[in-house]
Amino acid sequence: ADLSVEECCDKGVEWANKNRICASLPLISESRECSMTQVQCCRSQLEKQSCSDGVEFANAREECDSHMAKNSTCETEYFKTCCYCCLLGKAAQVQGQSCEPNPKIGYQCGIVFRTCCGKSEEGIDLSISDYAPKKEPVEISKEELDQEDPYLHDGCRGGGPCSQQCRDTGSSYVCSCFVGYQLQPDGITCEDINECITGTHNCGIGQTCVNTLGSFRCQRDTSCGTGYELTDDSRCKDIDECETGTHNCPPDFICQNTPGSFRCRPKLQCMSGFIQDALGNCIDINECLSTNMPCPAGQICINTDGSFTCQRISPSCGRGYHLNEDGTRCVDVDECSSSSQPCGEGHVCINAPGNYRCECKAGYTFDVISRTCIDINECRRYPGRLCAHKCENTPGSYYCTCTMGFKLSADGRSCEDLNECESNPCSQECANVYGSYQCYCRRGFQLSDIDGISCEDIDECALPTGGHICSFRCVNIPGSFQCTCPSTGYRLAANARNCQDIDECVAESHNCSFNETCFNIQGGFRCLSLECPENYRKSGDTVRLEKTDTIRCIKSCRPNDVSCLLDPVHTISHTVISLPTFREFTRPEEIIFLRAITPTYPANQADIIFDITEGNLRDSFDIIKRYMDGMTVGVVRQVRPIIGPFHAILKLEMNYVMGGVVSHRNIVNVHIFVSEYWF
Repeated sequence: ADLSVEECCDKGVEWANKNRICASLPLISESRECSMTQVQCCRSQLEKQSCSDGVEFANAREECDSHMAKNSTCETEYFKTCCYCCLLGKAAQVQGQSCEPNPKIGYQCGIVFRTCCGKSEEGIDLSISDYAPKKEPVEISKEELDQEDPYLHDGCRGGGPCSQQCRDTGSSYVCSCFVGYQLQPDGITCEDINECITGTHNCGIGQTCVNTLGSFRCQRDTSCGTGYELTDDSRCKDIDECETGTHNCPPDFICQNTPGSFRCRPKLQCMSGFIQDALGNCIDINECLSTNMPCPAGQICINTDGSFTCQRISPSCGRGYHLNEDGTRCVDVDECSSSSQPCGEGHVCINAPGNYRCECKAGYTFDVISRTCIDINECRRYPGRLCAHKCENTPGSYYCTCTMGFKLSADGRSCEDLNECESNPCSQECANVYGSYQCYCRRGFQLSDIDGISCEDIDECALPTGGHICSFRCVNIPGSFQCTCPSTGYRLAANARNCQDIDECVAESHNCSFNETCFNIQGGFRCLSLECPENYRKSGDTVRLEKTDTIRCIKSCRPNDVSCLLDPVHTISHTVISLPTFREFTRPEEIIFLRAITPTYPANQADIIFDITEGNLRDSFDIIKRYMDGMTVGVVRQVRPIIGPFHAILKLEMNYVMGGVVSHRNIVNVHIFVSEYWF
């Protein structure tokens, strides 16, 4: 990953603090910008350390020469500069001079000068020596003291509390910094601005920005080379050695400048037939050795001083030569071109003027015992130096091979990684690694333990967590799984795992007749024909809840029907409720709440009694009385588990008793449907 400029700089500063050198700085990134920042911050930190050491040495020793190193390095120069400048500041304070330095001593030196001058002013003991002649104290008025020292009350006297520039405002002071520095949050100290990191330098292409205290400098990435010098604008300019007098031409020679060098030309010119050497001497030219053949055929060239002569010859050729076709001169006999092969098998014939020689072919060496050329086993003679992996010897040569997972490079010696994934060895996905490859599978599959190549489907439904994947049933498919719900009465939820009950009554997907009422239950519906008995009529406020539907019949007597009016049953209600097929009980579960409406009788004379009169199979339910929010409530509880599917009608009575007589009665018929599935 790419590193930020701050991280690169922190590594450079850390190395400088730890090793006090930047020559062997390990680069942490291949990024050129990060490497430049790391080197620059290391050098800048060394400069600050060297300057700080110089100031401390000056304050401790009052001299600098005893610490000078033998080799002149940049760190030594910074140490010496800061040490000298600090001594100058301390001397100015002792002599009572101003702590503002002369600008000619340099910007950085001025900062050290001012710092040491201000510190000395605070730390010098001004007490009179015991050996000095004692004088009577003279009282000086405040007005005379102000006239003698007009800067007595100046808050910036001696540099003030500011590390660089101080301006007295009368009631206070304001600190500021020189160019190349920025004021710190404390409002007093100044910190060098690293223009190389902030990007405010103007170094061009091919130059490296090097931060200095208060400024920066541009350093060329590569040197100019011999014969050139670096200009102020970081350009390479030819050095005219002839003009600067840095040549080494003798007095009898003239210096002639060339790009990057110079030449020495002799002042004295030689006559025709002679040539000048490096020392200016005239040497005869042997025209007979030239390739132009100055003499015609049949004549021999004889060199003379400054010239040559031609003399006719009658050649007599020696061994290894014969006359040319013109018969004018001897030419070499090429013994190697004959079909007799003078050197024999396994040798190479090399022709020479008047002779020939026999050498072994490349890859062979001469055996002094058998006096024949034998093969050189290069693989054994140069182990590990010819081939990257394996070396195979052949007659007169060798060849390189690679181990499995690699292929031979174009140079015939190196081995490079072979991308086996290009041949699709895996059944699904392939990842190339150095010298091999790795097969892996897509989501929902796992790699076979047998061949390590094939991908096998993961049966998510068979995993230990399979029971928690789907709320009803898990169906495995290649690479994944699907959740299903019961075939009727349920649909798959949006999360594709849970089952939701379908309210057929709301969706109007039921088949109840017009005279029947649709009641939704868990996983289905029921069509019930609930009619009110004689002298009762349906109430218009039929309640429909999420899991419970209620039909209420209220008493409606005909005129003069005394027996109807005296009947204590006022309402008959029908309610439908769905319960799960089986449930483990740790305590009774409250399923129905009957809220009693107290009739218009004195409250202290009426008693409300709740009872289950019919349908309580296996005593699976009970009813208790409870007072909630000022009302009497009958709470029906399920106290035993029920195994479904199951349908029961639970008849509940709510009796208002006064003086031992039931004066008012409400009947609630609860149709309980126990579903096979419950989600």
